[in-house]
Amino acid sequence: MIQKIKRFLGIGRPNPKEGNTVIVNVERLERRVALLDNGVLEEYTVEREGEQNIVGGIFKGRVKNIEQGLKAMFVDIGLDKNAFLHFWDAIPAALDAGLEEIERASSHKKKQQQKITSKDIPSIYPIGSEIMIQVSKGPIGTKGPRVTTNISLAGRYLVLMPFTEQFGISRKIEDPKERLRLRKIMQKLSVPEGMGIIMRTVAHGTRARHFVRDLAMLMEQWHSVEDKRDSGPAPLCVFQEPGLIERTARDFLTDEVDQVLCDDAQTTELIREIAGKVSRRAKRRIHHMATSQPIFESVNIQKQIDEAFSRQVWLPCGGYIVIDETEALISIDVNTGRNRGSKDVDKMIFETNVEAAQEVARQLRLRNIGGLVVVDFIDMRHRKDQQTVYKAMKDRLKKDKAKTQVLQISSIGLMEMTRQRLNESLRDTMFEPCPYCQGRGRVKTPMTMSVEIQRRIVTVINKHREQAGDLVIVVNPDVLTRFKTEDGKHLVELERQHSGRLIFRSDPSLHRERFLIVDSGTEKTIDQG
Repeated sequence: MIQKIKRFLGIGRPNPKEGNTVIVNVERLERRVALLDNGVLEEYTVEREGEQNIVGGIFKGRVKNIEQGLKAMFVDIGLDKNAFLHFWDAIPAALDAGLEEIERASSHKKKQQQKITSKDIPSIYPIGSEIMIQVSKGPIGTKGPRVTTNISLAGRYLVLMPFTEQFGISRKIEDPKERLRLRKIMQKLSVPEGMGIIMRTVAHGTRARHFVRDLAMLMEQWHSVEDKRDSGPAPLCVFQEPGLIERTARDFLTDEVDQVLCDDAQTTELIREIAGKVSRRAKRRIHHMATSQPIFESVNIQKQIDEAFSRQVWLPCGGYIVIDETEALISIDVNTGRNRGSKDVDKMIFETNVEAAQEVARQLRLRNIGGLVVVDFIDMRHRKDQQTVYKAMKDRLKKDKAKTQVLQISSIGLMEMTRQRLNESLRDTMFEPCPYCQGRGRVKTPMTMSVEIQRRIVTVINKHREQAGDLVIVVNPDVLTRFKTEDGKHLVELERQHSGRLIFRSDPSLHRERFLIVDSGTEKTIDQG
């Protein structure tokens, strides 16, 4: 308790292994931010020099094409790929289920607005017309960004919605007294007619003056967006989400975060400056940590980052999970592994599944993977155990900022869930498909290659029976070993069908799936694979 008070007040030496800690690493080409919970890596974000984060960015675009079959339009926003705007995303949106709608304390009666449906969208935004949109999902793979006309600006405690009059409070604030207090504050805020606001979860316990200051900053931001919008023709970027460091200061500096450690003095001051605009108390929790080695290694989290790219993740009980990212979904398999700790098999399976549920929720957040996720738990006989595993997953996902939806474990032991995907996963950001296997992660066996090469030799012999003399076949050393041992007699039979000799050579630099068939007389390549 004393340590927690010290951390909150910014007193004493910061210890990254205690409490919630944000680690910021700043280098010339890369900026990294890690969120630790008692020394365990929970979230990891990378921003590289020259990269552009367009999620949350506001653009004035031009409608290039309308696809009635897809019920969507493509909007030129000045990027390589046109943005995808579904008709549903162009209809004024109601507040989602995670928010409670609050009545405005305005004396003016609401104007009876004509209800817009998806059928009206093509006539409202014909081809060639200008449109204000916000990027809701970045480009992933071959797909362009997804956009919406429901624009919002996120502040520290509030979200400003310039084109809707709705007021809302996050349902994650559960205390009825606190909700009543926030409702009264919200109704007193001077929000311009035609605009709406949402109180974020971090608004819990915040004084009224902080909301006034936050709203003023958001209004100033919106006025600059309007000025830029009117400054030139489409396509035009009128607002861009701040960089990783500024977003970290805005989103992570809540009362839940005990300390921020940064290895760069200049960046530390920048974070303090941003934090100071909102809370002077938060400034005391930001520390500069000068180290002789990279800060991520100093606090022993580099190993945890490296494990984020492993297919197999071990659990404390000795079990493990296997994570596979595919085009359609994320599949996760749970195995007991080395877990032999209990004579009661049901208890051992239950223990493994509970740990797996908690680890799956952590890994989804850490790797930034989403879409459709299917978890194959070990079969449990008792419905009560299934419910406990389901609850463990739900509780762990509460820490995740991305929207998630989880279904109960099915009769065959599968749990289906979805996780909001805004950007490419950590794997796709850091890696590219292997030029040899094209992302298969597999290479053909020596036997497979032996069969294929023999087939090609027969084709060459039959096609060039009269012209070709001795043939030189260049292969990978693994394939040559197979030729010299198991398949030696088959090659002798092949040579009898040919008027010349078959000469086999190995080339260590040749990929296992590659080979050359060369005419030894002319030294010309007749065939290759």
